[in-house]
Amino acid sequence: MWSFAVNRTVIHAAERGTRYTVNYPTNSFGFIYFTIDKKTGLKYKFKGIEEVSMNKKIVIPALLLSAAVSLWGRPQQETAGNELLIYSVVNEDETLALAELFTRQTGIKVEYFRAATGELVNRVIAERNAPQADILLGGAESLHISAARSGALDPYTSRAVRVPEYTRAADGTWTGFCVLTLGIGVNENRFAEKFPGKALPRTWDDLADPAFKGEIIFTDPVASATGYLFLQSQLQGRGEAQGWDYFRRLTPLAAQLPSSGSAPPRLIGSGEYSICVAYVHAMQLYAAQGFPVKIIIPPKTVGEVDAVSIIKGGPNSDNARKFVDFMLSREAQELFTSLSHTIPVNPEVASLSGSISVDTIDFLEYDSEKAGAERDAVHARWQNEIR
Repeated sequence: MWSFAVNRTVIHAAERGTRYTVNYPTNSFGFIYFTIDKKTGLKYKFKGIEEVSMNKKIVIPALLLSAAVSLWGRPQQETAGNELLIYSVVNEDETLALAELFTRQTGIKVEYFRAATGELVNRVIAERNAPQADILLGGAESLHISAARSGALDPYTSRAVRVPEYTRAADGTWTGFCVLTLGIGVNENRFAEKFPGKALPRTWDDLADPAFKGEIIFTDPVASATGYLFLQSQLQGRGEAQGWDYFRRLTPLAAQLPSSGSAPPRLIGSGEYSICVAYVHAMQLYAAQGFPVKIIIPPKTVGEVDAVSIIKGGPNSDNARKFVDFMLSREAQELFTSLSHTIPVNPEVASLSGSISVDTIDFLEYDSEKAGAERDAVHARWQNEIR
């Protein structure tokens, strides 16, 4: 990946064969396009600047950026046509692969700008009176709900594929394309060594076995969204009193409570511990690489839906609806699953390595709005009573 800066804003290049294309969204003119040739460096039509070596970082001053907008910027009304402009939260390689597949299937050219979820949701809301893109791709459903409440999203309910009702908004403002599910991961080699003859834990209650002391890890719910989801799922599933009692029993057994959701799968994959609680797709990455990781999805598990939504008033609304249909298709779901190891929402598409399909998972009825509203209070109680 190669980066440069526009007015001290770092822009990342997306690889496209032998060339790189960079999209820099502006507040009033749409997208500015830069092309980076692997051999000759950065190419763009700025007067007085023809080439820049690829091993350097450049800063384009505000005046030059303004000139570039007037020379190469494209007003919104000029972007409508055979293209699609995407704000993407998902990883760069996944975004690019989806974009290229969509273009091959439809002939519609895709340009995208990738950034963190919060940044893009805030951008969509800020631009709602003059939208610059057509699609918001990725991010938890709760953030799409925030954008919808601001009036920035256009309702659309795809009928291309029959998917579970919980994976889409009742009002059509967002559509889930994958599910991030919590599960139990076990390093089978270490478990067999530490607990010969003992059955693997298959329920959340099984984890609270005192025999597992020092061999379990899960993330800190104050520092980690994964850990907070685990905590809230038990509070909501068991009731508050029994949920807190569960963590009073479980937490003393934990060897550590890392702050990052990626740490538990890595630590059981490497054989440092026997058992973890983590996202299924994060553990699947290690299982797919040959690590002895057994993934178990307990009854009444919980997860989050990664969503795609249409930006209201975007320049290519017809193409945006086609993209939502595409994201639910077998081809797109199989591609995304192969790259991300997430669970597809299309029941006709299997998860990787023989994992069960989303329609067979026993999900808890989880209230994400309640979880968000009481986050501070739950964090405080955790720190006062548990850790």
